[in-house]
Amino acid sequence: MKLTFLGAAHEVTGSCYYLEACGKSILIDCGLEQGIDTYENQEIPVASADIDVVLLTHAHMDHSGKLPLLYSRGFRGSIHSTSATSALCNIMLRDSAHIQMAEAEWRNRKGKRAGDSAAQPIYNMEDALATIRLFAPHEYTEKFVLYDGIEVRFTDVGHLLGSASIEVWITEEGITKKIVFSGDIGNINQPLINDPQYIKEADYVVMESTYGDRSHGASPDYIRELSQIIQSTFDRGGNLVIPSFAIGRTQVLLYYIRKIKDDHLVKGHGDFQVYVDSPLAVEATQIFHEYMTGYFDEDAMKLVNKGINPLSFPGLKTSITSDESKAINFDEEPKIIISASGMCDAGRIRHHLKHNLWRKDSTILFVGHQSVGTLGRIIQDGATEVKLFGETIQVSAEIRRLSGVSGHADKDGLLKWLTSYEKKPDRVFVVHGDEKVCNFFTEHIKNDLGYNAIAPYSGTIYDLKTNLCIDEGKIIPAGTKHEMVERADSVFDRLVQAGKRLAAVISHNKGGANKDLAKFTSQINSLSDKWDR
Repeated sequence: MKLTFLGAAHEVTGSCYYLEACGKSILIDCGLEQGIDTYENQEIPVASADIDVVLLTHAHMDHSGKLPLLYSRGFRGSIHSTSATSALCNIMLRDSAHIQMAEAEWRNRKGKRAGDSAAQPIYNMEDALATIRLFAPHEYTEKFVLYDGIEVRFTDVGHLLGSASIEVWITEEGITKKIVFSGDIGNINQPLINDPQYIKEADYVVMESTYGDRSHGASPDYIRELSQIIQSTFDRGGNLVIPSFAIGRTQVLLYYIRKIKDDHLVKGHGDFQVYVDSPLAVEATQIFHEYMTGYFDEDAMKLVNKGINPLSFPGLKTSITSDESKAINFDEEPKIIISASGMCDAGRIRHHLKHNLWRKDSTILFVGHQSVGTLGRIIQDGATEVKLFGETIQVSAEIRRLSGVSGHADKDGLLKWLTSYEKKPDRVFVVHGDEKVCNFFTEHIKNDLGYNAIAPYSGTIYDLKTNLCIDEGKIIPAGTKHEMVERADSVFDRLVQAGKRLAAVISHNKGGANKDLAKFTSQINSLSDKWDR
């Protein structure tokens, strides 16, 4: 009964934890590292083919984005998640594969001219599609037997449609321990989805700390603020351009705009047009439509029960093809354009910025976090000009930020989630926060609130039966490698992974019929003879 911390240790992204219990190898999350890494993550300590199952908290890429890489290296187990998470991963993993393949192709065109070696995406579309077929969906509150001695339940944590904390009960040699993986804990009073549900008991808690050192402050009046921004922009004759994450944030914006239109809060501009220019966002919104019951909060369900779609309204238009996207900028009427990516580093939003950043009558509205170094952050921080498609664009548009919009709990929200346990857990493992925040939150709950808390580094191993640290892990400062391409497996690496999978398959066939084992042996020897040079 051991837990190894691999990703999101003193960092925000790349969530991954390895649990050994009842003779099974279990991963909780398998996420991509995004942005600037602080520390190098330790590798999963067993071959991918030896992983029996993955438990997934939610669909965001920093929690699910490496699942196709796990598949490409030999994983063939099941991936357990909520139904909504399974549906969202269906589109997000395909989109991730497309982006990585496109980026590798672009780098290869550029590298060919410089004589560089060929770049490889860390996985391809075939890997993503095969991974999607491994999902085993569940509903909130459903407690199920994963294996003999292991039970699991997903509890709504209010971060994203389908997001969950994962409760795991393990019984070995007559000893039962319960461990809870918080996943990303949601902010309260978000539209559409429920507030976090609180768990009452656990022996161990692994919890995130993204905003563990700050408060979001009083909840702003988003409807009023957004109405005023739309009104002033349209009165000037400009467009309101909103870079938005395709899943979660876009749907919240549609919810707000429906309310604004329904209450006629924008005057003098009739039934103004709203464009969602992101195929991924369009697909995600359809999934939100399909997963209302059991996932939407009380206010949203009141609308649904009245026959009102909370995410639709007159004047809403979607664009799928590139021609439809281009046509938006030839429409001279003031309008709202919601497009991805949310940090402006890729995607169609860059075209809309090219057409609107230089216009004094337009407004660029940021509604999500902008990481250091991204185009969105550069614009938000006051750049007077930026480069887009090789062209210098003056920043003359009004730059605004809808403050307080966050899918993550702040310090008070994290503490409410933790203190809802009726008895203090034996140990709290603090993860998913940057170095400063992770340490601050750990010290606060340990010294001020009396919790037995630690912020583990990657590679730290705990024995859950005895609550003792087996290995303190290693603190290895990260380089600046670009994970999308430069950390991809080479063709030879994939061959090595295939060999590890073969070893795992051989092990799984122990105890099989002699006739079948003899046939398998013959096939392996024939293949070895063919390639033994």
